[in-house]
Amino acid sequence: MITSVLVANRGEIACRIFRTCGALGIRTVAVYSDADENARHARLADTAVRLPGAAPAETYLRGDLIVKAALAAGADAVHPGYGFLSENADFARAVCDAGLVWIGPPPQAIEAMASKTRAKQLMGLAPLGEAEVTQTDLPVLVKAAAGGGGRGMRIVRRLEELEAALESARAEAASAFGDGEVFVEPYIEHGRHIEVQILADTHGTVWPLGTRDCSLQRRHQKVVEEAPAPGLPDALTEELYALAVRAARSVSYAGAGTVEFLVADGRTHFLEMNTRLQVEHPVTEAVFGIDLVAEQIRVAEGQPLGGSPPLPRGHAVEARLYAEDPARDWAPQTGVLHHLAVPAGVRLDTGYTDGDTIGVHYDPMLAKVVAHAPTRAEAVRRLACALEAAAIHGPDTNRDLLIRSLRHEEFTAARMDTAFYDRHLAELTATAADPHAPLAAALADAHGRSRFGGWRNVPSQPQAKRYEMAGEEHEVHYRHTRAGLAAEGVRVVHADAHLVSLEVDGVQRKFTVARYGDQVYVNTVRLTALPRFPAPDAPLTPGSLLAPMPGTVVRVAEGLTEGAAVRAGQPLIWLEAMKMQHEITAPVAGTLTALQAAPGQQVEPGTLLAVVQESPS
Repeated sequence: MITSVLVANRGEIACRIFRTCGALGIRTVAVYSDADENARHARLADTAVRLPGAAPAETYLRGDLIVKAALAAGADAVHPGYGFLSENADFARAVCDAGLVWIGPPPQAIEAMASKTRAKQLMGLAPLGEAEVTQTDLPVLVKAAAGGGGRGMRIVRRLEELEAALESARAEAASAFGDGEVFVEPYIEHGRHIEVQILADTHGTVWPLGTRDCSLQRRHQKVVEEAPAPGLPDALTEELYALAVRAARSVSYAGAGTVEFLVADGRTHFLEMNTRLQVEHPVTEAVFGIDLVAEQIRVAEGQPLGGSPPLPRGHAVEARLYAEDPARDWAPQTGVLHHLAVPAGVRLDTGYTDGDTIGVHYDPMLAKVVAHAPTRAEAVRRLACALEAAAIHGPDTNRDLLIRSLRHEEFTAARMDTAFYDRHLAELTATAADPHAPLAAALADAHGRSRFGGWRNVPSQPQAKRYEMAGEEHEVHYRHTRAGLAAEGVRVVHADAHLVSLEVDGVQRKFTVARYGDQVYVNTVRLTALPRFPAPDAPLTPGSLLAPMPGTVVRVAEGLTEGAAVRAGQPLIWLEAMKMQHEITAPVAGTLTALQAAPGQQVEPGTLLAVVQESPS
């Protein structure tokens, strides 16, 4: 009987596992890096053990340190969560060799399936050899053999891009998973990403627990997931179940796992088997009324599953809330998360609490929001409304993108595929900030302030405030009158520090307002209060390349020196932030007149990296 579990992970998944352990009466142990010393998962556990260092390679990817931590804390079992070492067979063996219970599949099953190349061979498939790729094979996908989550993946559409894609994917995979092996496979442009959740015990029972559709993806990482996958013919669903069960039985699988496919033109294409819990497992839990973590623990204790799986009910949809800017190439965002809350009636899984800092070392996912309802339409509507009403006060997020995605006609009609954002990103990220948000912010700020010089018989000049919203400056005006605050074009029904009601064209609208320093949040809009007398900006050299995000310079193009000629779009510098690599490219053809970036350098947003002087035309 398991009495104490160490979770070899962090953030949202560690907190989620702790929740189940608490319900089962099992003590919990967290491990944390220096960057996570005050993180929610470290505070939530009964015991926490420090892993000295900040980067994943120094901490959460150090299996020896994690086993040592489990023994020191008196844990008798280890749960790997997902990512990091969750699909590392050597780590699983080290846990077992230390006399601890491994809450996951047997190491030999991980070894057989965790490498996507070996998994394909096991299923009778074979990836392309790097040297075998020809023009007729394009487009192809370079993919990390270990791990997932979109890391170490690159689409290649031209043969001359293959070598650079392989090098970049290897570096990203090594950083994320400690394994730089990659492979090449054909890239299917317009397929649906369908997966089957399985649960198996050590007595030979394998349950296929429904399908999930995970087609809405950015950078090959899932954004919206749902269960069951809508619109699949019964025969195709049964084929997917049979293939998933076959994959599990072929390696004597035990525990929770996921078998992933691309479905295109009615045909299935095996992708991989993830020998771990998936990020999107809550939608399956909602539909089947099951706690997959609890089942993992019971299987690890040797308990049988029983005769047949529970019956599904209704539909569930999950949205991943990321601290990122989809309009700027999904650039991750950092800073303080002042407040995060969603309405009652939806599930919120998060590794953050109010006041936590979102740093550069880990994935930018803030939370998962899950809605369950009797029908797909109701679940989608409930999730979109919950995201719209959520209070998210902190760095920019993909919230608006998620709401628009859920309400897009292709998604509501279940006609989406993995190229959804390739087709619709521009329309989904078009600026649509509320024009009355700056006035609501100004009125909330003005509430309770001194009226010295305010209302009088002779009208005074209006008060003015300036805000930056969606990259543009807005100036608004209002007055203190005998009846209270007033502004042209609207009727101020109510205004206090946290709620403003305006009547606009006969319709009363409410605005919730929160302020943290110069950052103001009005409903779903973030504004920056600007000083009354702005300081003049320092001139910027034309062609300056600035760091778009905080991160680490991991590479500078080979042989790149000041004075070198560069072509437009040429990759010059690679930044790593939140476990992803980002290319900084030359904006024009010209000459590199300054190079300030160096490998290993830590940079903040706006740091000057290089200057490219455009060649005369």
